[in-house]
Amino acid sequence: QVQLVESGGDLVQPGGSLRLSCSTSKDIVRINDMAWYRQTPGKQRDLVASITTGGTTNYADSVKGRFAISRDYAKDMLYLQMNSLKPEDTAVYYCNRNNPSGRSYMYPWGQGTQVTVSS
Repeated sequence: QVQLVESGGDLVQPGGSLRLSCSTSKDIVRINDMAWYRQTPGKQRDLVASITTGGTTNYADSVKGRFAISRDYAKDMLYLQMNSLKPEDTAVYYCNRNNPSGRSYMYPWGQGTQVTVSS
């Protein structure tokens, strides 16, 4: 069974940076359009950034110019570099397949990684 394991979350001050990692297996990163999502208590999980198998990236307006999604095929890893962090970026971050239609199969969600931006 596919497992997605997110890591790298932490408490950081506004303006700081973090790099999130998503460990996968079975060539998941190579064969799928992948994405990072985030969720705050009581709210739905929202798309933050996506990357296609061809390398095309897309970002939510709120993170454009600050976040960068990337992947490493050899290591089956997905990354999210987050710069100029703001308090509103505070959330639990998850990785999974990109699902623009909302109807595609999603892998079982991992536990996520908590990002807290606060002074």
